[in-house]
Amino acid sequence: MADSLVIVESPAKAKTIGKYLGSKYIVKASMGHVRDLPKSQIGVEVENDFNPKYITIRGKGSVLKELKDASKKVKKVYLAADPDREGEAIAWHLAHALELDETQSLRVVFNEITKTAVKDAFKTPRKINMDLVNAQQARRILDRLVGYKISPLLWKKVKKGLSAGRVQSVAVKIILDREHEISAFVPEEYWTITAKLAVKGSAFDAKFHKLDGSKKELGSEQDVNEVLSIIQKASFEVSEVKERERQRHPSPPFTTSSLQQEAARKLGFRAAKTMSVAQQLYEGVELGKEGTVGLITYMRTDSTRISETAQGEAKEFITGKYGTDYVPESPRQYAKKASNAQDAHEAIRPTSIERDPESMKPFMSRDQMRLYKLIWDRFIASQMASAILDTMSVDIAAGRATFRATGSKVRFPGFMKVYVEGNDDGTTEEENFLPALQSGDKLEHDSIEPKQHFTQPPPRYSEARLVRTLEELGIGRPSTYAPTLETIQKRGYVAIEEKKFMPTELGELVIEQMEQFFPEILNVEFTANMEEDLDHVEEGAEDWVKVLGEFYKSFEKRLTVAEEEMKEIEIEDEVSDEICEKCGKPLVYKLGRFGKFLACSGFPDCRNTKPIIKDIGVTCPSCKEGHVVERRSKKGRVFYGCDRYPECEYVSWDKPSLKPCPNCSSLMTEKKTRQGIKLQCTSCDHSEMMEEPEDGSDF
Repeated sequence: MADSLVIVESPAKAKTIGKYLGSKYIVKASMGHVRDLPKSQIGVEVENDFNPKYITIRGKGSVLKELKDASKKVKKVYLAADPDREGEAIAWHLAHALELDETQSLRVVFNEITKTAVKDAFKTPRKINMDLVNAQQARRILDRLVGYKISPLLWKKVKKGLSAGRVQSVAVKIILDREHEISAFVPEEYWTITAKLAVKGSAFDAKFHKLDGSKKELGSEQDVNEVLSIIQKASFEVSEVKERERQRHPSPPFTTSSLQQEAARKLGFRAAKTMSVAQQLYEGVELGKEGTVGLITYMRTDSTRISETAQGEAKEFITGKYGTDYVPESPRQYAKKASNAQDAHEAIRPTSIERDPESMKPFMSRDQMRLYKLIWDRFIASQMASAILDTMSVDIAAGRATFRATGSKVRFPGFMKVYVEGNDDGTTEEENFLPALQSGDKLEHDSIEPKQHFTQPPPRYSEARLVRTLEELGIGRPSTYAPTLETIQKRGYVAIEEKKFMPTELGELVIEQMEQFFPEILNVEFTANMEEDLDHVEEGAEDWVKVLGEFYKSFEKRLTVAEEEMKEIEIEDEVSDEICEKCGKPLVYKLGRFGKFLACSGFPDCRNTKPIIKDIGVTCPSCKEGHVVERRSKKGRVFYGCDRYPECEYVSWDKPSLKPCPNCSSLMTEKKTRQGIKLQCTSCDHSEMMEEPEDGSDF
């Protein structure tokens, strides 16, 4: 008979841990939280020190009964929920529900689900940490007060079904503020002049840089013509060559936030998907004869710290595979990103370096494999030597004008042999080689190309950029970003167009009301300070009731004013020219999670909806009669098809280009690469890079 009951959150985790602990332990799953605040009422006694009224979550009665029955048959119960605030709260709720003695050492925590880590954790159980529990309670109650007090107001004054939240409201405001910046943006003209030069048959480009020794901006065609007239008959000669060695250092191993960002950039994963797949890797994957094994450390962490053991393993692996040159002189230590970073756990890393992605491939789904490889590569690279690049900057005299050419090449790849971090515009550093040049070299010049450009507005937020912005501002915590971004879409406050967030009319109206009546909720500094207060509760330095009391004092006054002064708003739909084929009423534009669509104005009597079909101006390459239009799949992914469907079944995930292939005149399609957008012919091998706005980022 088993001596002990171990309770974890999920069946997958239970299966992995059960294998390590053996027959003396029964391992069962609570399936997440078992108690929470009631949905039907606020559930917080504000006047009684914010006392929460917890109830058993609907559907968890049978789970609790099974756990109670099992707890009576054993000598000891261990609570092994995840090692964070949420996990500590789950353990505390279980202790209450199962009537366990909280003065006993019931709590077991481990940062990775491996045999050694699990067995070691059971040697040193501890008491439930009430500071962690109180920090979670304070956050939960704070969010409940904001949500359950403001939401009914929005229902009454704006639209039924709306909700407000601390972090979600700030996230919508950030997206809305960016939209206002884009609307107010006035493009400014600027020009570049590129000289096509060569020396001993080696061609390269140089850009106009200075006039009469001073940097000169080219703001108009007149400025360009002035420079062109000066260099018209000038010869081009190298005046100065600067060569230097530059080191490039690896990025630190992943935190929750940086993993979400990089998975979005490199894998196209949404934050919620990244966290879901990471949870699977953490809880355990079936590895054939080896059984179920946790492949990564705990995925909710702000820390870039790595254990000495893991560093030692990495060093051994790198030395064996790449040689001692690829190992840094001393193990790398990465500084904490911010003063409020949670450093309780290590960074996200593989639990064993020996389980390289290639050997794990047969046991994982495609998504698991891609995310695991990203984590594995990033960790290995973080422990490798820096790359060494040779950079060259060449000034070229052309009469009174100076042109400049820059180039670099990798002398020693170091960590770049394994992994290079993505960046915000989805491009990568391209090596730009220059021929061997020295001062006094006379250069041939093939052509001079002036080009007009216009400055671009700031880009809309992608999910990765928004996650990074929230983290930089200290809003919420990385573990809350995924559900927050899901919520603001479900509520209809924002939509996603071409993987970028844009606010809806509804989102704008809600934020207007919030700005007028609850400005603190939208104030970035106020919200960040509140996060710090919750961290202080976790550290035992602040009383959670006091934190809530200080917030509620001013919040209550705001509520009273809003009740009296908030005006009712009617949202009118934009009417289209199209008529509903089912009932004859006009169709109106609606904005859903994946952008605009058409819906019948007779809703709810008529529920007819239609996608908005966008003609991209390309003749169908299959039937030669129809036009290619942009459509959306049920999951919101954009694809392209013939407008004569179902007569013509042409379909493509890649966007057809207006430009025909210069070799064979066939259709070319746009493919996103790390260097930018590449046009690829669908018939022959021809490909070329598409020209994009000069200042770059659409990320």
